[in-house]
Amino acid sequence: MRQRPDLPAAFDVEVTTRGQLPGADEYARTKIGELGHLSHEPVLYAHVKLSEHGDPAVARRVIAQANLDVNGRLVRAQVEGVTAREAIDRLEARLRRQLERAGEHWEAKRGGMPRRGPHEWRHESEPTHRPNYFPRPDSERRVMRHKSYSLLTCTVEEAALEMEQLDYDFHLFTERNTGQDSVLYREGPAEYRLAQVNPVAAQELAPFELPLTLSPQPAPRLDIDQAIERMRLLGLPFLFFVDTARDRGNVLYHRYDGHYGLITPAT
Repeated sequence: MRQRPDLPAAFDVEVTTRGQLPGADEYARTKIGELGHLSHEPVLYAHVKLSEHGDPAVARRVIAQANLDVNGRLVRAQVEGVTAREAIDRLEARLRRQLERAGEHWEAKRGGMPRRGPHEWRHESEPTHRPNYFPRPDSERRVMRHKSYSLLTCTVEEAALEMEQLDYDFHLFTERNTGQDSVLYREGPAEYRLAQVNPVAAQELAPFELPLTLSPQPAPRLDIDQAIERMRLLGLPFLFFVDTARDRGNVLYHRYDGHYGLITPAT
């Protein structure tokens, strides 16, 4: 991918820190800002947040988060490291892959989605360094974040690209052909899996090319307390379910602090 000649090789980065991380702000500002040569569109805003975990027992105690506005498209990444420098290096590597992927998408936009090479969707030769959630006792866990938004109506291919750009483990969206609340998530290094409120055959979905398996099970109908209990018993990182109070597909997930997060469609 060649950068547009009118774009700068570096961009400004706003950095905020929490904890004792001397020198980390300047290192992040330089390291992330120098990714400008990979951007195929102008980076309008870039923010990096560095946080030190309060529990000394946590091995990777520094969490690094980045949000880039690339000409109106959000590129997001989150990693962790033993030290601030290690976390920033991993953040730079993650953003580098995402900007390269975004460039391929922009260049191929007129011809549809870019073709995949072997393992291209995941881009990583080692497991993702994603923070493990704090082992908080069950009795102390609460739903600490409830995010409600209008679901994107798109194909599974577009949902996969969005998930890649935003660095999500899963993506709740409305599948274009069926109009159903659906969740897409990774299954192995190069495959995706789709779960729907009421599963349909692959040919009933909007056309797609990515490697995809379909969950044959309809989403369980549960209230929030039942969803928490089901996720706990099954040992799942997240749970897609139909909220009995609203009759919509929701996702309950583990936060890094050991509490729960809940994503629901806006009414």
